[in-house]
Amino acid sequence: MSTHLLNRTHFGDPKNAGNLMTLEEAHALLNEWVPNEKLRLHMKQVAANMKAWAIEKEGADETTALKWELAGLLHDADWEKYPNDHCRIIIEELERRNIDPDIIRCIASHGPKVFGVEPVSNMDKMIFAIDELSGFTHAAALIRPTLYEGLEVKSVLKRLKTPSFAAQVSREDIADAVARIDATVEELIAFIIEHQREVK
Repeated sequence: MSTHLLNRTHFGDPKNAGNLMTLEEAHALLNEWVPNEKLRLHMKQVAANMKAWAIEKEGADETTALKWELAGLLHDADWEKYPNDHCRIIIEELERRNIDPDIIRCIASHGPKVFGVEPVSNMDKMIFAIDELSGFTHAAALIRPTLYEGLEVKSVLKRLKTPSFAAQVSREDIADAVARIDATVEELIAFIIEHQREVK
C-alpha cells in the first residue's frame, strides 16, 4: 500500500472552531477539482452516510451533522487532481480557508496506514469505517441488474470474503476500521445500503 504520510498530528487552528463551509462552497470545490463523476458520487455517498450517522447514532445537532457531512464530502477532493499529494492538498486548502479543525483532522484520519494519522473522535473513526465500506457496498450493487434494490447484507458479506472482488479494497483496513466503532460490520453495511442507495 502506498503511503502519503502527513508527518503531523495537529490540523487547523482551534480558534476556527465552528467555521464551516456551506454545502454550495464544498460542491463548487468538488466541481473544480474532481472531474470524475464516479469519484464525486463516492464522496457524496460517504457524506450522506456520515450525516445520517451523526444525526441517527450520535444525536447530532444541525451544525455538527454538517461538520460530519463536509468531512465526508471533501475527504478525497484532491485524489484525482493531486494523486501524489492526496490529503495534503485538501488539508492545506481547508486550513487556508480557516475551516473548523475537527473537519480537517477527520479528513486527515480517513486512512491511518496511508496518512499516519490515527482516528481519535467518533467522527474520525466513522469516516475511516464508512469510506472503506461505502465504496465496497457500491461495487457490490453495481454488479446487480437491480443495483441497490433487493441488495442484502449477506450478499455484500459474501463479496467481502471473495478476495478477487474489488481486490483493491483492503479487507484488513475494513476489519481495523470496524473494530474501532460501536457497530458490527453487518450493522454498518445495512446502514450504508439504506443511506446511500438514493444518492446521485
